[in-house]
Amino acid sequence: MQKEKWALITGASGGIGRDISDLFAADKINLVLVARNQPKLESIKNLYESKYGIKVEVFAGDLSDRLSPGKIYDSTKNKSININYLVNNAGFGDYGEFVKTDYSVYEKMIELNILSLTHLTHLYLKDMVERKEGKILNIASTAAFQPIPMLNVYSSTKSYVLNFSEALNNELHGTGVSVTVLCPGGTKTNFHNAAGFNIEKEKKSYLMDSKKVAKIGYTAMMNGKCLIIPGLLNKILTFSVRFAPRFLIPGISKKVMEMTQK
Repeated sequence: MQKEKWALITGASGGIGRDISDLFAADKINLVLVARNQPKLESIKNLYESKYGIKVEVFAGDLSDRLSPGKIYDSTKNKSININYLVNNAGFGDYGEFVKTDYSVYEKMIELNILSLTHLTHLYLKDMVERKEGKILNIASTAAFQPIPMLNVYSSTKSYVLNFSEALNNELHGTGVSVTVLCPGGTKTNFHNAAGFNIEKEKKSYLMDSKKVAKIGYTAMMNGKCLIIPGLLNKILTFSVRFAPRFLIPGISKKVMEMTQK
C-alpha cells in the first residue's frame, strides 16, 4: 500500500495552478511542480517544504516542447514517485484576428493546450488504472462551450479539453480513477494580459478570485465530480448558449468580448 501521496501540477508558478498547489500542500500531499520559471519554482518548493513539511520536486520546462511530457514522466519514474493526482493546468490564449496572428503562436497553443495535456494524461493514467486509484483535473474554460471570434483557436482547444475529459471519465467508470474538468469564466490571473487584451478597471469586478476557483476545482476533483463550472453567472451564460440558434453564437460571443475591452 502506497503511504505517500503525490500530485503533479503543470503551470504551477502562478494563477490557478499556484492556488491549487497551495491546497495540496496544506493537505500534506507531496508535489511535483512544473512551469518554465525555475527560480520561482525553487522559491515555492522552499516555502512548502518549510511550512508544510512535505516533499517537493520541481521540473522547469516548456510544455509546448513535444518532448517535455516524456521527460517529466521519466523523471518521476526514476525517482520512484507514483502520481496520485494529475492537474493539467498549463495553457494560454491569444486575442486577435486569426489571419493577422503568426501561425507559430497557434502551433504553440495547440501543443500546450491539447497535446501536452493529452500526453501527460496518457502517461500517468496507465499507472493510475493499474493501481486502481487516481484523480485527474483538467483546466478548460467557459470558452469551451462556444466559438469565440478573436479567441477562435483558444476556445477550440478548450472545447477539446472539455470533450476529452468528459469522454475519458466515462471510459474510466469502475477503474477507481476519475477525471474532472474545471471550466472557469473570467478569473483574476495574468491570463488576460498574457493573451493580449485588457479589461477596463471598472469591469474587473465580474472576474472571480483565482483562489475561489481553485478551491471549487480541487473539491470537485477530490469528490470525483466530472464537470464543474464555478460561479452562478458563468453557469447561466454557459447553459444559455445551448438555447440560442447556433449561427448566432459567434456574434454574441464577440459582442460579449468587446464589452470588456477598452
